[in-house]
Amino acid sequence: MSTVTKEKEATSCCEPTCCSDGTIDMNELASPDKIKEVVKDKYSKIAETSSSCCGSEEDLYKMNDNYEQLKGYNKDADLQLGCGVPTEFAGINEGDVVVDLGSGAGNDVFVSRALVGGPGRVIGIDFSEQMMLKALKNLSKTGYKNIDFKLGEIEDLPLQENTADVVISNCVLNLVPDKIKAFNEIQRVLKDDGHFCVSDIVVEGEMPEEIRKDASLYVGCISGAIQKEEYIKIIKEAGFKNVEIKRTKPNNIPDDIIDKHLNVDEKKKLYESGFAVQSITVVGYK
Repeated sequence: MSTVTKEKEATSCCEPTCCSDGTIDMNELASPDKIKEVVKDKYSKIAETSSSCCGSEEDLYKMNDNYEQLKGYNKDADLQLGCGVPTEFAGINEGDVVVDLGSGAGNDVFVSRALVGGPGRVIGIDFSEQMMLKALKNLSKTGYKNIDFKLGEIEDLPLQENTADVVISNCVLNLVPDKIKAFNEIQRVLKDDGHFCVSDIVVEGEMPEEIRKDASLYVGCISGAIQKEEYIKIIKEAGFKNVEIKRTKPNNIPDDIIDKHLNVDEKKKLYESGFAVQSITVVGYK
């Protein structure tokens, strides 16, 4: 069990200092460490409040699927931050060890636990201490003994080699600056016959910088999205085999966000160029 044990009281973030105009100073994102700092800060605020009155930045761009009918669903753990349901295609079996990268409040962890049953084990990894506190609070209400939450970064997982039968992740890897290292870490912690299944965001065409720096899109996975072909290439170069996109669905950026940054002619040109945002669920085998 994680060493984080004290639950922080939820607070209401409605003061001017909690909010901004919805954009990020790109100078803040000049290095991977700065990107992580910005993302951690925003996700920590979400964990503390679970809701917001702050408008575009904190009332972030969400595109989650409905989990309510899934066995193991925990309403308190569902912060609506995903872009798919990776457990749907993950091939999780009873007794498996499952690792969830960017586990947040535990949404996919609790669904995975229902699939692995008592003999299995589920490990959630997240780098936000506030998210970890929220996940531990949710876990304390269940009585489950085969779930662990660990503080750690996806590019340097706090796990030994050959730990997991299945690694999952839901709209998180786009927030990781070094995606090559992230998939190499997934390769390292998987057992020899293991596999991964991740839901994530990719783009086709070029995303205008004015849109990419919108804060709501950073927390919502969009701004870190890379080209679909590049995403699949990174996975294969990490050594994974039988890589397959199991599901693709459009995740268009809301018009109010685009209209905030582009005029009518620029918006028309953008869509005529073939620009599109997609959610994909991908599997790959070690």
